Amino acid sequence: MANMAETDMPSAPRRTAHERQAEVEALFTSIGDGAISTDEFGRITRVNPAAQGILGYSEDELVGTWFPKKIIAVSADDVPTNLIDRPITKAFLTGRPIAEKMFYRRQDGQEIPVSINVSPILLNGKPLGAIEVFRDISLEQEVDRMKSEFISLASHQLRTPLSAIKTYTHMLTDGYMGDLNEAQNKSLSTIVGATNRMNELISTLLNITRIESGTIAISPKLVKLNELVEELMPELELMATAKSIDLKLQLRGKGSTAIKTDALIVKEIVTNLVSNAIKYTPDNGQVTITIRPHRNEVQVEVTDSGWGIPKFSQDQVFSKFFRAQNIVKRETTGTGLGLYLVKGLLDTLDGKIWFHSEEGAGTNFFFTLPRTLPNKKSSSRKKAKA
Repeated sequence: MANMAETDMPSAPRRTAHERQAEVEALFTSIGDGAISTDEFGRITRVNPAAQGILGYSEDELVGTWFPKKIIAVSADDVPTNLIDRPITKAFLTGRPIAEKMFYRRQDGQEIPVSINVSPILLNGKPLGAIEVFRDISLEQEVDRMKSEFISLASHQLRTPLSAIKTYTHMLTDGYMGDLNEAQNKSLSTIVGATNRMNELISTLLNITRIESGTIAISPKLVKLNELVEELMPELELMATAKSIDLKLQLRGKGSTAIKTDALIVKEIVTNLVSNAIKYTPDNGQVTITIRPHRNEVQVEVTDSGWGIPKFSQDQVFSKFFRAQNIVKRETTGTGLGLYLVKGLLDTLDGKIWFHSEEGAGTNFFFTLPRTLPNKKSSSRKKAKA
């Protein structure tokens, strides 16, 4: 049977339009996620049982109603989502599938986080309707919340013994407990380095947890970006000197670098990008920080002469735990969280980041920050991100 030639297989009987319709109906009904179809005007034409269960409406209450009016979408702050921002509207306007996360308001008033995928139904390029498939992600978000709380608690608990280790190690290296021989100094230097790396990892994990939970605090104030980076240079130059790397800071273009933003977060962004550049650049290489003021934003570029990022890996650069294969082979230490953190921090400041890289020819990271940043408040009440 397994060796039967394809030509020996009997041809499938041609199904009638009624049979094909029945098959589509069975498929639509059996989908485990909520599914709603609409006509070209956004009127609901069909609803599967899962959608009725998630939203708390019966089929009779939904069919024939206008989708955006009947099924209310809200933001994390309980603000109704504008019609133009609804996934189904975007699908109609673009003619492309749209995937987003937001909150739907059930019939009983409860707001639930949902993951949404909308596909337009097109005929000769014209929309005939749309199908939206969505699912309740409340459990997933609860698991994420518990994970974040655990990481936060564990990180805080780890900091206490690390502080003690760091304090007593510095007392030993500073000679408070007597002179040390060369071997002892070398061992203590290893301990200090490992302790610093652990502290950096803990800080990174805490910041990622705050970003993902929406609880990172933002305090905008007016700062000059070139002066802010200059404050970081002594620390960054120490890292560069350890690898004999030539580190430069330059200001290009005319105009002020003053922006209203969170200085501490910007310092963390710059430190992460530059330390990354130093880490992934061979000894005796070059790293350059260039600041360019523009009319509505200020751009920062971090250029290195490092190993570069393979083209096939470049779409994963800002993913969590990403490390390029050419770097892993060199056994360079790293968690793969730095660029993920940088991207998250820039998102909180309404910034943008991108890069150009060629394997073996170095990497250029660019980010921009707007001249003004609206006052933002952290919120942990709800979470639903695209």
